[in-house]
Amino acid sequence: MSSPVSRTAAPLRVSSTRVSGRLPDFPWDTIADAKATAQAHADGIVDLSVGTPVDPVPALIRDALAENSAFPGYPTTIGTRELREAAAESLIRRHGVTSLDETGILPVIGTKEAIAGLASTFGLGPGDDVVIPEVAYPTYEVSALLAGARAVRADSTVALGPMNPALMFINSPSNPTGKVLGLDHLRKVVGWARERGTVVVSDECYLGLSWEGEPLSILDPRVCDGDHTGLLAVHSLSKISNLASYRAGFFAGDTELIAELLAVRKHAGLIVPFPVQGAMTAALADDAHVHEQRERYAARRRLLKAAVEGAGFRVDHSEAGLYLWATRDEPCRETVAWLADRGILCAPGDFYGPAGERHVRMALTATDERIGAAVARLTA
Repeated sequence: MSSPVSRTAAPLRVSSTRVSGRLPDFPWDTIADAKATAQAHADGIVDLSVGTPVDPVPALIRDALAENSAFPGYPTTIGTRELREAAAESLIRRHGVTSLDETGILPVIGTKEAIAGLASTFGLGPGDDVVIPEVAYPTYEVSALLAGARAVRADSTVALGPMNPALMFINSPSNPTGKVLGLDHLRKVVGWARERGTVVVSDECYLGLSWEGEPLSILDPRVCDGDHTGLLAVHSLSKISNLASYRAGFFAGDTELIAELLAVRKHAGLIVPFPVQGAMTAALADDAHVHEQRERYAARRRLLKAAVEGAGFRVDHSEAGLYLWATRDEPCRETVAWLADRGILCAPGDFYGPAGERHVRMALTATDERIGAAVARLTA
């Protein structure tokens, strides 16, 4: 019996390899051997490689999810007015943002999805430059590559010279380093970008998790003088509210950019499920659970940081966020192997760019018991 598809048929015109071939290897696939080593430890693995929440979802959020679960129709891409008002009010109340109301808010299906598709949504492509930090969350580069644009790593506008990028990602507090950008730096970025018509996207997913100093939103009036033109802040509920599984985040800022993103996302059917919108509204209206979760992470950080430094590491930056950016002044993969032999899995710094090749990232997102196990192994 002959095959229904001829071997001489023309190749398919659509091929996923055309896109995947432009992308780097998925980082976590490269530490499979280290993970296996750590899992073989007699007391089990302590996985500090991924910043995934392990603590309970607060009851008030789960109750709101249930209360909104009976709605049978399609939700809207723009989200409920209640959600958008709660998001705007949370930034005003928690982070000192001004000149913001519900018209400057757009909910998204988790911020990774939103960031990865952003350059494409804005219509960027070959010939466009997208600036990302030198040490950066990998999805900024992916956003540029998916659009066919060029990703340019730079932490200083001076390093960019006469370049006129279409888009610039900044991240404060940083993933992975925990570094906080100061007021003067942020103001310089905003001024530089406005001179060139560059859109600045500030990933602020860790803004509510500061340990030393004061992280500032790009929408803070001290940074932008109350003018949100050309500025977008990205906020996630994954870290501060333990909602990683809900895929809950939002854009905030320039109302014209929000409207442009909305128009495209409506066509693409990118809609936050209605029950999740209800849960987000409850989470954004309540600060008590955010404070409680922050204190959990602060306690874990104190224990782990002391143990890491006692084991001969140097912890750089790490003044905010959910990670310790640590080094033994050796290639990061050697450090990953050293920790894996002790049953501890971390992320190698080269995940985040060549400038991170002598550091590792250690997450605070493990249970108290597992953090205690890591501390015991590091201090043995």
